[in-house]
Amino acid sequence: MAVPAAASSHVPTVQFDAALIRKLSKQGPRYTSYPTADRFAENFGMGDYLQAVNQVRALGARNPLSLYVHIPFCDKLCYYCACNKVITKNRSKAEVYLTYLKREIDMQGKLMGDMNIVTQLHFGGGTPTYLSDEQMGDLLAHLRSRFRFANDDDGEFSIEIDPRTVSPERVHTLRNQGFNRISFGVQDFDADVQKAVNRIQPEEVTLAVMDAARAAGFRSISIDLIYGLPRQTVMTMEQTLAKVIAANPDRISVYNYAHMPVLFKPQRRISEDELPNAETKLDMLSLCIRRLTAAGYVYIGMDHFAKPDDDLAVAQRQGRLHRNFQGYSTHADAEMVSVGVSAISAVGSTYSQNEKTLDAYYERIEQGELPIARGTKLNVDDLLRRVIIQMLMCNFELSIRSLELAYPISFAVYFVKELEQLRAMEADGLLSIDNDWLTVSPKGRLLIRNICMVFDAHLNKKQEVKPERLRYSKTI
Repeated sequence: MAVPAAASSHVPTVQFDAALIRKLSKQGPRYTSYPTADRFAENFGMGDYLQAVNQVRALGARNPLSLYVHIPFCDKLCYYCACNKVITKNRSKAEVYLTYLKREIDMQGKLMGDMNIVTQLHFGGGTPTYLSDEQMGDLLAHLRSRFRFANDDDGEFSIEIDPRTVSPERVHTLRNQGFNRISFGVQDFDADVQKAVNRIQPEEVTLAVMDAARAAGFRSISIDLIYGLPRQTVMTMEQTLAKVIAANPDRISVYNYAHMPVLFKPQRRISEDELPNAETKLDMLSLCIRRLTAAGYVYIGMDHFAKPDDDLAVAQRQGRLHRNFQGYSTHADAEMVSVGVSAISAVGSTYSQNEKTLDAYYERIEQGELPIARGTKLNVDDLLRRVIIQMLMCNFELSIRSLELAYPISFAVYFVKELEQLRAMEADGLLSIDNDWLTVSPKGRLLIRNICMVFDAHLNKKQEVKPERLRYSKTI
Protein backbone atom coordinates (compact mmCIF):
# COMPACT_ATOMS: atom_id res chain seq x y z
CA MET A 1 0.00 0.00 0.00
CA ALA A 2 1.35 3.45 -0.92
CA VAL A 3 1.93 5.87 1.94
CA PRO A 4 -0.10 9.08 1.64
CA ALA A 5 2.03 12.13 0.93
CA ALA A 6 0.95 13.84 4.15
CA ALA A 7 2.35 10.96 6.20
CA SER A 8 5.97 11.52 5.16
CA SER A 9 7.07 14.77 6.76
CA HIS A 10 10.68 14.43 5.58
CA VAL A 11 9.60 14.61 1.93
CA PRO A 12 9.70 18.17 0.51
CA THR A 13 6.21 19.52 -0.06
CA VAL A 14 6.98 20.70 -3.58
CA GLN A 15 9.82 20.10 -6.01
CA PHE A 16 10.65 22.19 -9.08
CA ASP A 17 11.54 20.14 -12.17
CA ALA A 18 12.11 22.50 -15.10
CA ALA A 19 12.42 19.72 -17.71
CA LEU A 20 9.14 18.15 -16.62
CA ILE A 21 7.35 21.50 -16.66
CA ARG A 22 8.66 22.26 -20.15
CA LYS A 23 7.40 18.89 -21.31
CA LEU A 24 3.94 18.93 -19.75
CA SER A 25 2.80 22.52 -19.23
CA LYS A 26 -0.24 23.31 -21.35
CA GLN A 27 -3.43 25.31 -21.21
CA GLY A 28 -5.93 24.14 -18.62
CA PRO A 29 -8.55 25.18 -16.04
CA ARG A 30 -7.72 26.39 -12.53
CA TYR A 31 -10.55 24.27 -11.05
CA THR A 32 -12.14 26.80 -8.75
CA SER A 33 -15.18 24.73 -9.69
CA TYR A 34 -16.05 21.54 -11.51
CA PRO A 35 -17.55 21.72 -14.06
CA THR A 36 -15.61 24.89 -14.83
CA ALA A 37 -17.38 28.22 -15.39
CA ASP A 38 -16.96 28.11 -19.17
CA ARG A 39 -19.36 25.12 -19.12
CA PHE A 40 -22.19 27.08 -17.52
CA ALA A 41 -25.27 27.28 -19.77
CA GLU A 42 -27.74 30.09 -20.32
CA ASN A 43 -30.70 27.71 -20.02
CA PHE A 44 -30.05 27.61 -16.27
CA GLY A 45 -32.10 30.30 -14.57
CA MET A 46 -33.71 31.48 -11.37
CA GLY A 47 -36.12 28.53 -11.29
CA ASP A 48 -33.21 26.09 -11.26
CA TYR A 49 -31.58 28.02 -8.43
CA LEU A 50 -34.79 28.03 -6.38
CA GLN A 51 -35.09 24.30 -6.89
CA ALA A 52 -31.53 23.85 -5.58
CA VAL A 53 -32.33 25.93 -2.50
CA ASN A 54 -35.46 23.85 -1.82
CA GLN A 55 -33.46 20.63 -2.14
CA VAL A 56 -30.90 21.92 0.37
CA ARG A 57 -33.73 22.80 2.76
CA ALA A 58 -35.31 19.38 2.30
CA LEU A 59 -32.02 17.78 3.39
CA GLY A 60 -32.07 19.79 6.60
CA ALA A 61 -29.78 22.68 5.57
CA ARG A 62 -26.89 21.19 7.54
CA ASN A 63 -24.12 23.19 5.92
CA PRO A 64 -23.02 26.67 7.02
CA LEU A 65 -23.15 29.59 4.62
CA SER A 66 -20.36 31.37 2.80
CA LEU A 67 -21.11 34.84 1.42
CA TYR A 68 -19.23 36.51 -1.43
CA VAL A 69 -19.83 40.18 -2.25
CA HIS A 70 -18.51 41.59 -5.52
CA ILE A 71 -17.66 45.31 -5.65
CA PRO A 72 -16.64 45.97 -9.28
CA PHE A 73 -15.36 49.55 -9.11
CA CYS A 74 -11.77 50.78 -9.38
CA ASP A 75 -10.30 54.28 -9.58
CA LYS A 76 -7.58 53.29 -12.03
CA LEU A 77 -6.96 50.57 -14.58
CA CYS A 78 -4.21 48.01 -13.96
CA TYR A 79 -3.18 46.75 -17.38
CA TYR A 80 -2.69 43.11 -16.32
CA CYS A 81 -6.14 42.79 -14.75
CA ALA A 82 -8.57 40.09 -15.91
CA CYS A 83 -11.26 40.76 -13.28
CA ASN A 84 -14.78 41.99 -13.91
CA LYS A 85 -14.42 45.66 -13.02
CA VAL A 86 -15.70 49.16 -13.79
CA ILE A 87 -13.10 51.93 -13.96
CA THR A 88 -14.65 55.20 -12.83
CA LYS A 89 -14.06 58.17 -10.55
CA ASN A 90 -17.79 58.91 -10.54
CA ARG A 91 -18.70 57.83 -6.99
CA SER A 92 -22.42 58.12 -7.71
CA LYS A 93 -22.14 54.87 -9.66
CA ALA A 94 -21.29 53.07 -6.44
CA GLU A 95 -24.35 54.59 -4.77
CA VAL A 96 -26.58 53.23 -7.53
CA TYR A 97 -24.89 49.85 -7.41
CA LEU A 98 -25.33 49.55 -3.66
CA THR A 99 -29.06 50.23 -4.01
CA TYR A 100 -29.43 47.24 -6.33
CA LEU A 101 -26.96 45.11 -4.40
CA LYS A 102 -29.04 45.49 -1.24
CA ARG A 103 -32.14 44.42 -3.16
CA GLU A 104 -30.35 41.27 -4.28
CA ILE A 105 -29.21 40.67 -0.68
CA ASP A 106 -32.85 41.02 0.39
CA MET A 107 -33.90 38.32 -2.09
CA GLN A 108 -31.10 35.96 -1.10
CA GLY A 109 -31.76 36.65 2.57
CA LYS A 110 -35.37 35.55 2.22
CA LEU A 111 -34.20 32.32 0.61
CA MET A 112 -31.12 31.52 2.67
CA GLY A 113 -30.89 33.92 5.61
CA ASP A 114 -32.51 31.62 8.17
CA MET A 115 -30.90 28.48 6.82
CA ASN A 116 -27.68 28.47 8.79
CA ILE A 117 -24.90 30.63 10.17
CA VAL A 118 -22.51 32.55 7.91
CA THR A 119 -19.05 31.27 8.79
CA GLN A 120 -17.27 32.88 5.83
CA LEU A 121 -17.58 36.31 4.21
CA HIS A 122 -15.40 37.60 1.41
CA PHE A 123 -15.43 41.00 -0.29
CA GLY A 124 -13.75 40.96 -3.69
CA GLY A 125 -13.57 43.13 -6.78
CA GLY A 126 -12.68 45.37 -8.38
CA THR A 127 -11.62 47.27 -5.31
CA PRO A 128 -13.92 46.74 -2.31
CA THR A 129 -12.39 49.76 -0.56
CA TYR A 130 -13.67 51.92 -3.41
CA LEU A 131 -16.63 52.17 -1.03
CA SER A 132 -16.41 54.81 1.69
CA ASP A 133 -16.36 53.90 5.38
CA GLU A 134 -20.02 54.87 5.61
CA GLN A 135 -21.02 52.84 2.56
CA MET A 136 -19.09 49.80 3.81
CA GLY A 137 -20.61 50.05 7.27
CA ASP A 138 -24.11 50.40 5.87
CA LEU A 139 -23.63 47.42 3.53
CA LEU A 140 -22.31 45.21 6.32
CA ALA A 141 -25.20 46.21 8.57
CA HIS A 142 -27.60 45.28 5.78
CA LEU A 143 -25.97 41.87 5.39
CA ARG A 144 -26.17 41.24 9.12
CA SER A 145 -29.84 42.19 9.14
CA ARG A 146 -30.55 39.49 6.55
CA PHE A 147 -28.14 36.72 7.61
CA ARG A 148 -26.90 35.29 10.91
CA PHE A 149 -23.14 35.57 11.30
CA ALA A 150 -20.73 33.49 13.36
CA ASN A 151 -18.82 35.36 16.03
CA ASP A 152 -15.42 36.86 15.30
CA ASP A 153 -13.49 33.94 16.82
CA ASP A 154 -15.24 31.33 14.68
CA GLY A 155 -15.90 33.19 11.41
CA GLU A 156 -13.55 33.98 8.54
CA PHE A 157 -14.41 37.45 7.28
CA SER A 158 -12.01 38.71 4.63
CA ILE A 159 -11.58 41.65 2.30
CA GLU A 160 -9.29 42.36 -0.67
CA ILE A 161 -7.43 45.67 -0.36
CA ASP A 162 -5.63 47.92 -2.79
CA PRO A 163 -3.16 49.58 -0.37
CA ARG A 164 -3.29 52.77 -2.44
CA THR A 165 -6.95 53.25 -1.50
CA VAL A 166 -6.74 53.03 2.29
CA SER A 167 -5.03 54.82 5.13
CA PRO A 168 -3.83 53.09 8.32
CA GLU A 169 -6.88 54.61 10.01
CA ARG A 170 -9.18 53.03 7.44
CA VAL A 171 -7.61 49.63 8.14
CA HIS A 172 -8.56 49.96 11.81
CA THR A 173 -12.08 50.92 10.76
CA LEU A 174 -12.36 47.79 8.60
CA ARG A 175 -11.34 45.64 11.56
CA ASN A 176 -13.92 47.37 13.75
CA GLN A 177 -16.53 46.76 11.06
CA GLY A 178 -15.98 43.02 11.43
CA PHE A 179 -13.32 41.95 8.93
CA ASN A 180 -10.66 39.71 10.49
CA ARG A 181 -8.64 38.71 7.42
CA ILE A 182 -7.13 41.02 4.85
CA SER A 183 -5.47 40.52 1.47
CA PHE A 184 -3.20 43.10 -0.17
CA GLY A 185 -2.62 43.41 -3.89
CA VAL A 186 1.10 44.10 -4.36
CA GLN A 187 2.05 42.31 -7.62
CA ASP A 188 5.61 43.71 -7.63
CA PHE A 189 7.60 46.28 -5.64
CA ASP A 190 9.80 47.27 -8.60
CA ALA A 191 9.05 50.81 -9.81
CA ASP A 192 9.66 50.03 -13.51
CA VAL A 193 7.36 47.03 -13.41
CA GLN A 194 4.70 49.08 -11.64
CA LYS A 195 4.94 51.75 -14.33
CA ALA A 196 4.63 49.17 -17.11
CA VAL A 197 1.35 47.83 -15.68
CA ASN A 198 0.00 51.27 -14.61
CA ARG A 199 0.02 50.47 -10.90
CA ILE A 200 2.31 52.88 -9.07
CA GLN A 201 2.34 51.66 -5.47
CA PRO A 202 5.22 52.86 -3.26
CA GLU A 203 6.64 50.20 -0.99
CA GLU A 204 6.26 52.38 2.08
CA VAL A 205 2.51 52.73 1.43
CA THR A 206 2.01 48.97 1.36
CA LEU A 207 4.15 48.35 4.44
CA ALA A 208 2.38 51.07 6.43
CA VAL A 209 -0.99 49.51 5.69
CA MET A 210 0.33 46.05 6.62
CA ASP A 211 1.64 47.42 9.92
CA ALA A 212 -1.78 48.94 10.56
CA ALA A 213 -3.46 45.59 9.88
CA ARG A 214 -1.27 43.93 12.50
CA ALA A 215 -1.91 46.68 15.02
CA ALA A 216 -5.66 46.42 14.33
CA GLY A 217 -5.64 42.72 15.16
CA PHE A 218 -6.36 41.08 11.79
CA ARG A 219 -5.91 37.33 12.22
CA SER A 220 -4.43 36.74 8.78
CA ILE A 221 -2.57 39.03 6.37
CA SER A 222 -2.08 37.93 2.78
CA ILE A 223 -0.05 39.39 -0.10
CA ASP A 224 -0.65 38.78 -3.81
CA LEU A 225 2.29 38.77 -6.24
CA ILE A 226 2.44 38.15 -9.99
CA TYR A 227 5.39 36.79 -11.95
CA GLY A 228 5.73 37.21 -15.71
CA LEU A 229 4.83 40.92 -15.81
CA PRO A 230 6.52 43.31 -18.27
CA ARG A 231 10.03 44.46 -17.29
CA GLN A 232 10.31 41.80 -14.60
CA THR A 233 13.61 39.98 -14.31
CA VAL A 234 14.84 37.30 -11.96
CA MET A 235 16.81 40.00 -10.15
CA THR A 236 13.80 42.30 -9.64
CA MET A 237 11.76 39.29 -8.53
CA GLU A 238 14.45 38.41 -5.98
CA GLN A 239 14.32 41.96 -4.61
CA THR A 240 10.54 41.92 -4.35
CA LEU A 241 10.54 38.52 -2.63
CA ALA A 242 13.11 39.71 -0.10
CA LYS A 243 10.90 42.67 0.78
CA VAL A 244 7.77 40.52 0.99
CA ILE A 245 9.44 37.93 3.23
CA ALA A 246 10.73 40.73 5.47
CA ALA A 247 7.15 42.04 5.71
CA ASN A 248 6.22 38.61 7.11
CA PRO A 249 2.65 38.07 5.85
CA ASP A 250 0.76 34.94 6.89
CA ARG A 251 -0.07 33.95 3.32
CA ILE A 252 1.55 34.71 -0.04
CA SER A 253 -0.01 34.06 -3.43
CA VAL A 254 2.28 34.09 -6.47
CA TYR A 255 0.24 34.12 -9.67
CA ASN A 256 1.47 33.44 -13.17
CA TYR A 257 0.60 36.35 -15.43
CA ALA A 258 -1.39 35.01 -18.38
CA HIS A 259 -1.15 37.43 -21.30
CA MET A 260 -4.43 37.04 -23.20
CA PRO A 261 -5.15 40.43 -24.79
CA VAL A 262 -7.80 38.97 -27.08
CA LEU A 263 -9.89 38.13 -24.02
CA PHE A 264 -8.89 40.99 -21.73
CA LYS A 265 -8.70 44.36 -23.47
CA PRO A 266 -6.66 46.17 -20.77
CA GLN A 267 -3.78 43.80 -21.50
CA ARG A 268 -3.49 45.29 -24.98
CA ARG A 269 -1.75 48.24 -23.36
CA ILE A 270 1.11 46.00 -22.28
CA SER A 271 4.08 45.89 -24.64
CA GLU A 272 4.68 42.25 -25.51
CA ASP A 273 8.33 43.05 -26.18
CA GLU A 274 8.73 43.83 -22.48
CA LEU A 275 7.32 40.50 -21.26
CA PRO A 276 9.83 37.96 -19.89
CA ASN A 277 10.23 34.86 -22.03
CA ALA A 278 9.10 31.39 -21.00
CA GLU A 279 12.49 30.36 -19.61
CA THR A 280 12.77 33.49 -17.50
CA LYS A 281 9.29 32.86 -16.12
CA LEU A 282 10.33 29.35 -15.13
CA ASP A 283 13.40 30.78 -13.41
CA MET A 284 11.13 33.22 -11.54
CA LEU A 285 8.84 30.42 -10.41
CA SER A 286 11.78 28.33 -9.25
CA LEU A 287 13.11 31.33 -7.34
CA CYS A 288 9.74 31.94 -5.66
CA ILE A 289 9.50 28.34 -4.51
CA ARG A 290 13.07 28.26 -3.18
CA ARG A 291 12.87 31.58 -1.37
CA LEU A 292 9.43 31.09 0.17
CA THR A 293 9.97 27.51 1.32
CA ALA A 294 13.39 28.46 2.72
CA ALA A 295 11.62 31.23 4.65
CA GLY A 296 9.37 28.64 6.25
CA TYR A 297 6.24 28.93 4.12
CA VAL A 298 4.32 25.77 3.22
CA TYR A 299 3.28 25.19 -0.38
CA ILE A 300 -0.52 24.86 -0.20
CA GLY A 301 -1.13 24.34 -3.90
CA MET A 302 -1.49 26.20 -7.18
CA ASP A 303 -0.12 29.67 -6.36
CA HIS A 304 -0.52 29.68 -2.58
CA PHE A 305 1.98 29.57 0.29
CA ALA A 306 1.20 29.91 3.99
CA LYS A 307 2.96 29.79 7.33
CA PRO A 308 2.76 26.34 8.97
CA ASP A 309 0.45 27.64 11.72
CA ASP A 310 -1.89 29.46 9.31
CA ASP A 311 -5.43 28.09 9.07
CA LEU A 312 -4.89 27.02 5.45
CA ALA A 313 -1.83 24.94 6.29
CA VAL A 314 -3.54 23.43 9.32
CA ALA A 315 -6.66 22.59 7.29
CA GLN A 316 -4.54 20.91 4.63
CA ARG A 317 -2.75 18.76 7.20
CA GLN A 318 -6.11 17.76 8.66
CA GLY A 319 -7.71 17.05 5.26
CA ARG A 320 -10.23 19.91 5.63
CA LEU A 321 -8.98 22.17 2.83
CA HIS A 322 -11.44 23.21 0.13
CA ARG A 323 -11.20 25.10 -3.15
CA ASN A 324 -13.84 27.43 -4.58
CA PHE A 325 -14.15 30.69 -6.50
CA GLN A 326 -12.38 32.52 -3.68
CA GLY A 327 -9.37 30.19 -3.96
CA TYR A 328 -8.41 27.89 -1.12
CA SER A 329 -10.72 27.86 1.90
CA THR A 330 -11.06 26.13 5.26
CA HIS A 331 -14.86 25.89 4.90
CA ALA A 332 -15.34 22.76 2.84
CA ASP A 333 -19.06 22.15 3.31
CA ALA A 334 -20.47 25.68 3.10
CA GLU A 335 -23.23 26.63 0.69
CA MET A 336 -21.78 29.59 -1.21
CA VAL A 337 -24.14 32.51 -1.83
CA SER A 338 -22.65 35.25 -3.99
CA VAL A 339 -24.11 38.68 -4.68
CA GLY A 340 -23.15 41.40 -7.11
CA VAL A 341 -22.47 41.65 -10.81
CA SER A 342 -20.83 38.49 -12.29
CA ALA A 343 -20.75 36.74 -8.88
CA ILE A 344 -20.94 32.92 -8.84
CA SER A 345 -22.90 30.91 -6.26
CA ALA A 346 -22.53 27.22 -5.41
CA VAL A 347 -25.67 25.87 -3.74
CA GLY A 348 -26.43 22.17 -3.47
CA SER A 349 -25.40 20.48 -6.70
CA THR A 350 -25.59 23.66 -8.80
CA TYR A 351 -23.50 26.62 -9.85
CA SER A 352 -25.09 29.90 -10.93
CA GLN A 353 -23.56 33.13 -12.20
CA ASN A 354 -25.05 36.61 -12.14
CA GLU A 355 -25.28 38.96 -15.10
CA LYS A 356 -21.88 40.32 -16.09
CA THR A 357 -22.81 43.90 -16.99
CA LEU A 358 -24.27 46.54 -14.69
CA ASP A 359 -27.16 47.31 -17.05
CA ALA A 360 -28.24 43.67 -17.30
CA TYR A 361 -27.77 43.21 -13.55
CA TYR A 362 -29.92 46.25 -12.75
CA GLU A 363 -32.61 45.27 -15.25
CA ARG A 364 -33.09 41.82 -13.74
CA ILE A 365 -33.37 43.21 -10.23
CA GLU A 366 -35.85 45.85 -11.43
CA GLN A 367 -37.97 42.94 -12.66
CA GLY A 368 -37.92 41.48 -9.14
CA GLU A 369 -35.70 38.57 -10.15
CA LEU A 370 -32.42 37.20 -8.96
CA PRO A 371 -29.97 38.35 -11.66
CA ILE A 372 -28.88 34.84 -12.65
CA ALA A 373 -27.59 34.70 -16.22
CA ARG A 374 -26.35 31.13 -16.49
CA GLY A 375 -25.32 28.09 -14.51
CA THR A 376 -25.31 24.31 -14.39
CA LYS A 377 -26.77 21.35 -12.52
CA LEU A 378 -24.31 18.62 -11.62
CA ASN A 379 -25.19 15.03 -12.41
CA VAL A 380 -23.84 12.05 -10.46
CA ASP A 381 -20.77 11.79 -12.67
CA ASP A 382 -20.03 15.50 -12.17
CA LEU A 383 -20.33 15.12 -8.40
CA LEU A 384 -17.97 12.14 -8.40
CA ARG A 385 -15.37 13.91 -10.51
CA ARG A 386 -15.73 17.10 -8.46
CA VAL A 387 -14.84 15.16 -5.31
CA ILE A 388 -11.77 13.69 -7.01
CA ILE A 389 -10.56 17.04 -8.34
CA GLN A 390 -11.16 18.71 -4.96
CA MET A 391 -9.16 16.05 -3.14
CA LEU A 392 -6.27 16.28 -5.57
CA MET A 393 -6.21 20.08 -5.69
CA CYS A 394 -6.35 20.41 -1.90
CA ASN A 395 -4.63 17.34 -0.45
CA PHE A 396 -2.55 15.97 -3.35
CA GLU A 397 -3.87 12.49 -2.68
CA LEU A 398 -6.97 10.41 -3.20
CA SER A 399 -8.14 7.42 -1.19
CA ILE A 400 -9.52 5.13 -3.87
CA ARG A 401 -11.09 2.81 -1.30
CA SER A 402 -12.93 5.67 0.39
CA LEU A 403 -14.21 6.87 -2.97
CA GLU A 404 -15.52 3.39 -3.80
CA LEU A 405 -17.32 3.27 -0.44
CA ALA A 406 -19.00 6.63 -1.12
CA TYR A 407 -19.94 5.89 -4.74
CA PRO A 408 -21.15 2.62 -6.27
CA ILE A 409 -18.22 2.21 -8.65
CA SER A 410 -15.09 0.23 -9.20
CA PHE A 411 -12.40 2.87 -9.72
CA ALA A 412 -10.37 0.65 -12.06
CA VAL A 413 -13.41 -0.02 -14.25
CA TYR A 414 -15.10 3.39 -14.15
CA PHE A 415 -11.88 5.27 -14.88
CA VAL A 416 -10.20 2.78 -17.19
CA LYS A 417 -9.39 5.43 -19.81
CA GLU A 418 -8.19 7.88 -17.19
CA LEU A 419 -5.90 5.22 -15.70
CA GLU A 420 -4.06 4.96 -19.01
CA GLN A 421 -3.18 8.67 -18.80
CA LEU A 422 -2.35 8.40 -15.10
CA ARG A 423 0.08 5.55 -15.77
CA ALA A 424 1.91 7.78 -18.25
CA MET A 425 2.08 10.50 -15.61
CA GLU A 426 3.33 7.93 -13.12
CA ALA A 427 6.14 7.09 -15.52
CA ASP A 428 7.03 10.80 -15.62
CA GLY A 429 7.20 10.86 -11.83
CA LEU A 430 4.15 13.06 -11.23
CA LEU A 431 2.30 10.55 -9.07
CA SER A 432 2.06 7.02 -7.78
CA ILE A 433 -1.06 4.90 -7.93
CA ASP A 434 -2.11 1.50 -6.65
CA ASN A 435 -5.37 -0.13 -5.57
CA ASP A 436 -5.66 2.08 -2.48
CA TRP A 437 -4.12 5.47 -3.11
CA LEU A 438 -3.40 8.00 -5.82
CA THR A 439 -0.59 10.14 -4.39
CA VAL A 440 0.86 13.18 -6.14
CA SER A 441 4.64 13.47 -5.85
CA PRO A 442 6.39 16.70 -4.78
CA LYS A 443 7.38 17.34 -8.41
CA GLY A 444 3.80 16.60 -9.54
CA ARG A 445 2.27 19.20 -7.24
CA LEU A 446 3.22 22.07 -9.51
CA LEU A 447 1.43 20.26 -12.34
CA ILE A 448 -1.66 19.36 -10.34
CA ARG A 449 -3.90 21.02 -12.94
CA ASN A 450 -2.59 18.54 -15.53
CA ILE A 451 -3.48 15.64 -13.26
CA CYS A 452 -6.96 17.00 -12.56
CA MET A 453 -7.55 17.51 -16.28
CA VAL A 454 -7.40 13.74 -16.68
CA PHE A 455 -10.66 13.50 -14.71
CA ASP A 456 -12.36 16.42 -16.51
CA ALA A 457 -15.05 14.75 -18.61
CA HIS A 458 -16.17 18.09 -20.07
CA LEU A 459 -12.79 19.24 -21.27
CA ASN A 460 -12.80 17.50 -24.63
CA LYS A 461 -16.54 17.46 -25.19
CA LYS A 462 -17.75 19.11 -28.35
CA GLN A 463 -20.27 21.83 -27.60
CA GLU A 464 -21.55 25.02 -29.12
CA VAL A 465 -19.46 27.68 -27.42
CA LYS A 466 -17.59 30.73 -28.55
CA PRO A 467 -13.95 29.74 -29.19
CA GLU A 468 -12.58 32.25 -26.68
CA ARG A 469 -14.63 30.73 -23.86
CA LEU A 470 -12.50 27.60 -23.98
CA ARG A 471 -9.18 29.39 -23.61
CA TYR A 472 -7.27 28.82 -20.41
CA SER A 473 -4.00 29.99 -18.96
CA LYS A 474 -1.03 27.65 -19.00
CA THR A 475 -0.83 25.20 -16.12
CA ILE A 476 2.66 26.57 -15.40
